[in-house]
Amino acid sequence: MNHVWAVAIKELRQMGRDRRTLMVMLFLPAFFLLLYGYALNFDIRHVSLVVQDRDASAESRKLVARFVESTYFELVGTASSDAEIERALDGGTARAVLVIPEGFGRDVARRIPANVQVLLDGDNANTATTVLGYTTAVLREASVGTGTTVTTRLATVEPRIWYNPELRSTLFLVPGLIAYISMITAVVATALSIVREKENGTMEQIRMSPISTPAFIMGKAAPYLVMSQISGLLVILAAMALFGMPMRGDWIALSFVLAVFLIGAVGTGLLVSTIAETQQVAFQVGSLVAFLPTFILSGFIFPIASMPIVLRYASTVVPARYFLIALRGIVLKGSDLQAVWPSVAALGAYAFLVLGLASLRLAKR
Repeated sequence: MNHVWAVAIKELRQMGRDRRTLMVMLFLPAFFLLLYGYALNFDIRHVSLVVQDRDASAESRKLVARFVESTYFELVGTASSDAEIERALDGGTARAVLVIPEGFGRDVARRIPANVQVLLDGDNANTATTVLGYTTAVLREASVGTGTTVTTRLATVEPRIWYNPELRSTLFLVPGLIAYISMITAVVATALSIVREKENGTMEQIRMSPISTPAFIMGKAAPYLVMSQISGLLVILAAMALFGMPMRGDWIALSFVLAVFLIGAVGTGLLVSTIAETQQVAFQVGSLVAFLPTFILSGFIFPIASMPIVLRYASTVVPARYFLIALRGIVLKGSDLQAVWPSVAALGAYAFLVLGLASLRLAKR
């Protein structure tokens, strides 16, 4: 432990002199959170809406007002004919068209089913699906307000959505951003530290010293693990303040899961540093190893269940996949460690594997 402490103290002093490393560890995560947190958003607002009101009654105007007041839709024009509707959709003026037929107000007054038609621009399937959900929600609220059914349906459905009742995409994306940012910063910063020793010519001196490889690995990793832990918790606090991410679980459980994940990330950085010979190569390889698997194969953006079977198997070795399950469980669902222990165990196995491989490659010859 004396050797571990000596290496850790030496690394802390070097980190204090290296402003670039401090920038990567402390300020780059906050920059990424702001950039991606505001840029990545699946929520859609101000959907351009064109209305064809063939009834021109007080009830039809109230229905149009419901759409506008929902803040999801923005009324950009009206149509008096089917040709105008077609031009609005073809030209991209409208993403949705609400068609209110004649007799709508009469049917509402008699409290009988009143049909309306909604036409959607389907050139973007994801956007169209989201807009369809907004339309259904507005019509459901309108039917409650008028005491009748606005659209004819065979059954009444009253869904209840747990953990994210407003279906805010931010609550889905921000935990993924936390995993993505923490992985990149820990891997890149740690990889650069070993490669710096090679470029400065001090690696051979360390190899000749009476310090074992495990002690050297632990001493090197400890400062970066502590800094990454602090950085990760600061990113989580920033996400709560900026994007309204809840914290329904236990902070101790969250800190433990984050630490296990970061041990694997630091180990990955050490493993990358044994391959690269220059800091430029270490930065490129570390960014690639941390970026692509975390962004594509972790379930951050793309659902794992919808991937081809080969990619689904490949995702089983991506630590961010298990960290996301545990993080979302603790933060959004209030889960305890017992509920997320399979994911924590997978993170621990990954950390043990990469640290072992790094030790073997750094072993004295």
